[in-house]
Amino acid sequence: MTHDPLAQTHDWTDAGFSTRAIHAGQDPDPATGAVVTPIHQVSTYKQDGVGGLRGGYEYSRSGNPTRDALQEALAAVEGGAAAFAFASGLAAEDTLLRAILRPGDHVVIPDDAYGGTYRLVARVLGPWGVEHTPVDLSDPDAVLAAIQPGRTKAIWVETPTNPLLGIADIAAITTHARSAGAVLVVDNTFATPYLQQPLALGADAVVHSTTKYVGGHSDVVGGAVVVADGAQLPAGMQGPTGTTELRDAVGFLQNASGAVAGPFDAWLTLRGLKTLAVRMDRHVANAQAVARFLVEHPGVREVLWPGLPEHPGHQVAARQMRGFGGMVAFRTGSVDSAVAVCGATQVFTLAESLGGVESLIEHPGRMTHGSVVGTALEVPDDLVRLSVGIEDVADLLADLEQALAAAGIGR
Repeated sequence: MTHDPLAQTHDWTDAGFSTRAIHAGQDPDPATGAVVTPIHQVSTYKQDGVGGLRGGYEYSRSGNPTRDALQEALAAVEGGAAAFAFASGLAAEDTLLRAILRPGDHVVIPDDAYGGTYRLVARVLGPWGVEHTPVDLSDPDAVLAAIQPGRTKAIWVETPTNPLLGIADIAAITTHARSAGAVLVVDNTFATPYLQQPLALGADAVVHSTTKYVGGHSDVVGGAVVVADGAQLPAGMQGPTGTTELRDAVGFLQNASGAVAGPFDAWLTLRGLKTLAVRMDRHVANAQAVARFLVEHPGVREVLWPGLPEHPGHQVAARQMRGFGGMVAFRTGSVDSAVAVCGATQVFTLAESLGGVESLIEHPGRMTHGSVVGTALEVPDDLVRLSVGIEDVADLLADLEQALAAAGIGR
């Protein structure tokens, strides 16, 4: 019996978010009726005669049914034309940047970008001849001023940013990217496709560290690129397949470079995606309670969360997001007190990463953003970043209360 693991029986395009997350690319297996996509833990595939590929599969770097199911689901929830799954978020970023940049090109990046993104742009692509300009993305005019006509081939957006939770107006920046012939990329890791749809606002591509909220359980590392329908390479550029389509260039490099998601990693990420919406609703509700608690605490110097009315990006975030996310940052007034708070929590685990069901706490200056110390992207040394999980909120608030007191920031 000929068996096509990707045979689909329904078009989920018009379904709601959670329905797409659960069903797109994941119809029951036609051979067995299995309702969960199988883990195709295989490297190669029998051919029906030379060049006769069964279901289009020959080698799992080039294509794997489990990875294909994840890619179809990711494209469906982001509203994209195609998605590509990678071994990590940085592998996804690297592949996308190499698809759209060449030596001598220029890219605009956030002035508080994720440290790993900065390291990739400055220390990997920099020696290759790519220049970058950090800019405050909350100011579209500053983005316009940073564009170098004829040289700027990409504008890289984080919104909310990591770790200062700045907000960029995606639609406004899209206008500037279009006029410059540049590709607009949005890192949607913090917001997730449930809370924000950058492609619908004009972005050409979205990147994710699927390690974070999409996977959601701190048990898998992965990344993804989702490309908008009709998205093109920068003006005047032709890709390795001879077309100007961004999806063609990314797809070629995914296979040529080979940093693909393995079958089990793809399966775990796909499992996490199914519950993204319900988890994010709880993350957002808990983050709101945590942010309000911190605002009311007299020892906390500043609280950063886009859902606060006093946040400078609140209005833009309210317009382009379904909810304000599960990340909260705050300042304690000194590096010593910030480090002390991080070391005193019991429910919040001191660890890097974010987006899992468990709450995490970290000191960005000495942990996730150590690579930007001494640069224009250096973060305040008294900053604490929280990834607010889905535990009982009363336990989270009590833990922060005692940790602040233990650090000498009591009421």
